[in-house]
Amino acid sequence: MRVVACLAEGLGIRATARVFEVAPNTVLQWLTEAAEHLRAFSAYFLCDLHLEQLQLDELYAVLRALKAGEISDEAAIMRLERSPSWVWTAMDPRSKLLVMVDIGSRTLAMAQRVVHQVTQVLAPHCVPLFLTDGLKNYATAILTHFGHWMQPERRQDKGPMPKPRWMPLPELLYAQVVKSYRRRRLVGVKHRVVFGTQLAIEQVLARCGWTINTAFVERLHLDIRQRVAAIGRRVNTLCQGEAGLRDQLMLFQVYHNFVLPHASLRQALAEPISTNGNGSVRLWRPCTPAMAAGLTDHVWSLKEVLCYRVPPWPQAQMA
Repeated sequence: MRVVACLAEGLGIRATARVFEVAPNTVLQWLTEAAEHLRAFSAYFLCDLHLEQLQLDELYAVLRALKAGEISDEAAIMRLERSPSWVWTAMDPRSKLLVMVDIGSRTLAMAQRVVHQVTQVLAPHCVPLFLTDGLKNYATAILTHFGHWMQPERRQDKGPMPKPRWMPLPELLYAQVVKSYRRRRLVGVKHRVVFGTQLAIEQVLARCGWTINTAFVERLHLDIRQRVAAIGRRVNTLCQGEAGLRDQLMLFQVYHNFVLPHASLRQALAEPISTNGNGSVRLWRPCTPAMAAGLTDHVWSLKEVLCYRVPPWPQAQMA
C-alpha cells in the first residue's frame, strides 16, 4: 500500500525500491497488479456522465535524445510528432474530473480513439462544449462522433438529387485556442470557433465566469508531470515502455479523481468543527473531483480504493 502511495505521489520506481529496500521488478509488479484493479474501478464509476464542458489536450513524454542544445527546434518538433509517447487527456473544468487519459502518437487515428473513449463515458445524448488547442485532428474526430446525415435541399427542379452530407449536430459547440510561438516563447493567442456560434459558446462559459480557454487542462498537465515520474521534466526516470506508462497514468487518474482533495473545490461548513488537541477549528470540507461530479460522497483513501470489490456491470463494447 505504501509503495503504491509513493508511486502516486510522483516517486520513481527505482527510488521507491531503494526506500523500501525491495527489487525494482517487485515494485513494477505491484504497480501492474494495482493498475489492473484501478482500470476496473475507474470504468465502474466513470460512466453515464452529464458534463457541460470538456477540455482536451496532449503533452509529450520526455525522450532520451531530446536534450537542450543537441538538436534544433525543427528536428525536435518532427521527432516529437513521430513519438508514440504523447499523453492525451480530457477533463471537466468545472469538477476537475479527469475523464480520460491515453497514450499514442499525435495522429488523426489517435484523436478518433480519444474522442471515442470520451463518448463511451458520457451519458446518452450528452453533447458538451469542447475546448482544445489548435490541433486540426480534433475537429475531424469530434465531427465523426457528434454528427448526423442531412439531406441538402434541391436547388433546381431538374437533375439528380444532391447527396446526403455528414453535418455536425445542432447542439454541438467546439472552439480552439490557437497559440503562436517564436523561439519557444508565446507571442499570440487566437480563439477559433469551429462548430456552433461565438455567442452560444460565450453563454455556456459565462455561467462560470470564464472565456474560451484551455487553462484547466494545461494546469492538469503540471500535476501529471509532478506525480508521474516517467514524464516529468528534466528527470532521469524516462518513459521506457508504453505499458508501464499506462499503469502509472491509470494510478494518477484514480488518485486524482477520488483520493486527492482539490483546493478550489472545498466547501464551506455551516458551522465550524473543533479538532482534537489545540488545533484550529475546521472551516472547510475537503472535496475531490469525483465528489464534485456527483460520483461519490466522501474522500477515498488509497487503501479503500485498492480494497474495493468492483461489482460486475454491463460494459460497453469498444468499436
